[in-house]
Amino acid sequence: MQPTHHRCETLVIGAGLAGISTALELLERGCQVLLLDAAPRSQCGGQANDAFGGMLLCGTPEQRRNKVQDSPELLLEDWLRVAAFDADDHWGRRWAEHYAERNKADIYDWLRQRGVSFFPAVQWVERGNFGDGNALPRYHVAWGCGRGVAQTLARRMFEHAGLSCLFEHRVLGLETRNGAVVGCHGRSGSGDFRIEAEHVVLCSGGINGDLARVRAHWDPLYGPYPENILNGTDPRADGELHGQVQAAGGQVVKLGRMWNYAAGIAHPEPQYPQHGLSLIPSRSALWLDARGQRIGPQPLVGGFDTHDQCKRIGHLPGQYGWQLLNWRIAIKELAISGTDSNPHFRDRKLLPLLWQLATGNRQLVRWMVERCPDVLAADTLAQLAAKMAALAGDGRLDQDLLAATLARYDAGIRRGPALYNDEQLRRLQQLRQWRGDRVRTCAPRPIHDAGSGPLIAIRTRLISRKSMGGMLTDLHSRVLDGHGEPVPGLYAAGEAAGFGGGGISGIRSLEGTFLSNCILNGRRAAQTIAGDA
Repeated sequence: MQPTHHRCETLVIGAGLAGISTALELLERGCQVLLLDAAPRSQCGGQANDAFGGMLLCGTPEQRRNKVQDSPELLLEDWLRVAAFDADDHWGRRWAEHYAERNKADIYDWLRQRGVSFFPAVQWVERGNFGDGNALPRYHVAWGCGRGVAQTLARRMFEHAGLSCLFEHRVLGLETRNGAVVGCHGRSGSGDFRIEAEHVVLCSGGINGDLARVRAHWDPLYGPYPENILNGTDPRADGELHGQVQAAGGQVVKLGRMWNYAAGIAHPEPQYPQHGLSLIPSRSALWLDARGQRIGPQPLVGGFDTHDQCKRIGHLPGQYGWQLLNWRIAIKELAISGTDSNPHFRDRKLLPLLWQLATGNRQLVRWMVERCPDVLAADTLAQLAAKMAALAGDGRLDQDLLAATLARYDAGIRRGPALYNDEQLRRLQQLRQWRGDRVRTCAPRPIHDAGSGPLIAIRTRLISRKSMGGMLTDLHSRVLDGHGEPVPGLYAAGEAAGFGGGGISGIRSLEGTFLSNCILNGRRAAQTIAGDA
């Protein structure tokens, strides 16, 4: 059976947020686009459909209303310090400079003009353990979460007559002629296909859905590859096209740089092997090692340095930790990252969200305790410890040490704020100074406290999430060859390109740089193809 042939002006491979942004920008400029994806049309939007929807932005009206005076210069200063670029990270650094300068106009304003709005409170994430992260609150959560962003743009995209789509078509390779990329070939349910195109834009995601590839590129900075790692990324994000880019002469760089999380828990209804959920971990919980001893001497506190959390969990015996907290803390502070785990954000319901912030998310915590295998609850510490030991099954937990650790911490709280001499308590006091964090952070009270139960323990593991390396691109989103020259006809955007330049974030992200760079990279590729970059 002969393959089906298609011809187009621009072929966009991947219908996630980067592909949608690329296609929409081209269509609005009067260009013709063929959008192709391995998934069905109902899953258009890809991983953005499941994302919480946070974006790192500066100079916005939301910042000004929250009395935050930010600037591109300050953002870039923070970015460069956190990224710690190597000497060969030329294009990653150039993209970072471009992002700092253009994020307000090219991401925020562009989204607002197309019907996307943001929650009025700006969050302050990735502050850094020593003030070496975000100097200011910059994390903007889109109303509707990631799905709302992706579907709002997709609806506009599908309105254009210049769009053709091929869903449930999987690309198996790129077509080249005289050193140029001129299309692709692959397979669908109805047979093989071949596409000829003047321009090919790869928006095919990263490698982190394929744990074999994650293992192959694992950086020992995070300890040995963890056999208990969880997968928080659709397995279809397998990096297959990275090899095709290399075969076509393009560079793929820094795949060992990943943005994983340290607070993964097993999904109670897994859709694929090792499927996990990524917690937004409680700040007031004690983070303990497998023995029940507090991780230290610098305590782990959520919201400060995700990169450091991953390193420290990855080097622990057993490569897992325990968060120890109680019901009062859990309903105020615990959350799961993602669209469907945050229905009030997803459905843009402000009043129910404000009520939940004031009274606690009992429904979520009850679901976690009842359904999630890594979340345990008990009325007494002895009962909880027995459940922890049974779940771990490795004989590491020392119940006496666990009790002594908790008693020591609680005693420090009972002495009162004037006598706090614990780094975690100091951080909690700092967090509560910012209004966006105050509503999500409990005032310090003992964990083993009458009326605050039951006690809760959560086993946390590393969870695979994002590729921060990828296809090397210049500021026009053109894929570069081994000599630093563009591969004719080939572009990349989003996670496939390490979110820009093969690694716009260096070794560590300021958080909220992933969805936003899918938009920035994709629009830049489209502008180049349309001749307007």
